[in-house]
Amino acid sequence: MSFGLHLSPARRVFASFAIYAFAMGNIFPRLGDVQHQMGVTTGQLGLGLIGAPIGTLFALTFATPFLERIGFRRALMVAIPLVALLYAIAVRAPNPAVLFVLLLPVGLTIGCVEIMVNTEADRTEYQVGFRIMNRSHAFWSIGFFSAGLYGAQVAAWGISPQLQLALNVPLVAAGVALCLWDYQPAPPRPGAMADEKAPHFAAPTAAILLLVLVTLPAMLLEGASMDWSAIYMRDVFTAGPFVAGIAVACFAASQATMRFFADGFVDRHSPAVVARFLFAVLGAGCVVVSFSPWPYLSLLGFAAMGMGTSAIFPLAMSAAAQRQDRGAVINIAALAQFSFLMFLLGPPLLGYVAQTLGMRTAYGIALPLIGVSLARAGALGRKRQAE
Repeated sequence: MSFGLHLSPARRVFASFAIYAFAMGNIFPRLGDVQHQMGVTTGQLGLGLIGAPIGTLFALTFATPFLERIGFRRALMVAIPLVALLYAIAVRAPNPAVLFVLLLPVGLTIGCVEIMVNTEADRTEYQVGFRIMNRSHAFWSIGFFSAGLYGAQVAAWGISPQLQLALNVPLVAAGVALCLWDYQPAPPRPGAMADEKAPHFAAPTAAILLLVLVTLPAMLLEGASMDWSAIYMRDVFTAGPFVAGIAVACFAASQATMRFFADGFVDRHSPAVVARFLFAVLGAGCVVVSFSPWPYLSLLGFAAMGMGTSAIFPLAMSAAAQRQDRGAVINIAALAQFSFLMFLLGPPLLGYVAQTLGMRTAYGIALPLIGVSLARAGALGRKRQAE
């Protein structure tokens, strides 16, 4: 007898993105409470948070053969609830050093899930015959938005981060069982050759480094909005737990909305035109967050940054894949690995900037980078993308 919901392949991919994002997103509205419990500065907390991206980068580099060997179905059914469980353990850390160590396995698991859900989205996209990648990431944003709202409400009820994340484990496990019980991985795209697999480290060309530069502010501000938006609202406006958590939800909601429509915009216009619009919105949001005198205006600023970051990295990945200088897989790997370094450098960098110059300045330092990206957005493609 079958168990769970009978979903189409595309909807099953959407569900996996949403549940995974909810599993990892619950901690971010509560980082202010975690910082307060530890009694540490934003810079010290940032150093602790770097454990997760280090683990993720390691998994992105080395985990694919292991996951292919044990099978995506078995690995995904275990890995998504494991993300929730490992976060519930990590949030009990008494200091940033222990937090760093406990977040390493969190990052390893997140990296494995990232590989599986994105590979499955790509294969399912080919299988069903229409684009689902941006919508898949829209569902990731929906899951993250739900985690932001949930975390904000739970914080308003006075429930501790430790209890909230512990309760999240059975909730995520139930979602996985309900939506992914009869999940069967999609077959690889025809023509995928073993010798086209990317090496563990893919050296970037000058063109790929330009794409890294173009995506830099979007990657930096996405990480900053996830990690620091709740603390920004607390420190700048002395906002309560609910309003602080809503900042995370505002970012994710606008990001999700834009991702739903991104494919259509790219089809009607060039990637460069779409990217310039998004960078302009991102810059406007960054200016608002850096200078806003009112908390609700800052929430609009975070929403603008969510929209601005929504499709920049997918556009860059598409541009890297379409280059003819070498294999698409190698170019994609090089772009992903080097862009992901922003998640490594972002939390401690912005944490120390916030500690020394203030939280507003931590966001404001991205404005010159947005200007550079706006000027070089043509690297993302000047013509309409052919199917």
